[in-house]
Amino acid sequence: MERLQVYVDLVLKWQPAQNLISPSTIPDIWTRHVVDSLQTQWSYPEARVWVDVGSGAGFPGVVTAILLADDPEAHVHMIESNQRKAAFLRTALRETGSRGTVHPGRIESVAKDWSLGRVDAVSARALAALDPLFQLCEPFTRQGAKAVFHKGQDFKREVNEASARWDFDLVEKVSLVDPMSRMLLFSNISARPE
Repeated sequence: MERLQVYVDLVLKWQPAQNLISPSTIPDIWTRHVVDSLQTQWSYPEARVWVDVGSGAGFPGVVTAILLADDPEAHVHMIESNQRKAAFLRTALRETGSRGTVHPGRIESVAKDWSLGRVDAVSARALAALDPLFQLCEPFTRQGAKAVFHKGQDFKREVNEASARWDFDLVEKVSLVDPMSRMLLFSNISARPE
């Protein structure tokens, strides 16, 4: 809780200059962002090495790193192309004493040249539809990484569209924050032959 409080205070301190989260969500930051992000790591509690793509303000990447901060084998890689947000993420990891690395750059480039060993799980929140997400994360999922994506009430349409191009096993969990939203847990993701 202490580390999460440090992180929330940092988000609020940097918010005026960085616009890290939607201003309308500031009063509900704990529910809307923190609790929502806690569900990511809870989805795959056995995962030790995470890649969070399009990390933005660090929801869920920094929250995952905080939850795993006391595990010496855990590490969260965050990929963020916005340099100012990448600087914020580095500060958040340092100030909360959490293990992680910020990779400033485009997801496609960082993922394509990945040489940092195995990845257990990939996460993303409010980044893209499932089909392009699968494409961005393929360098990790092809090696066996699982994926967890937060999706809103339109999740069924996205799953149907993605299933035209991808094979996967899916577990749907109702979000603790919004009963219309889902945590979508994917494993065995592979592109269908063209």
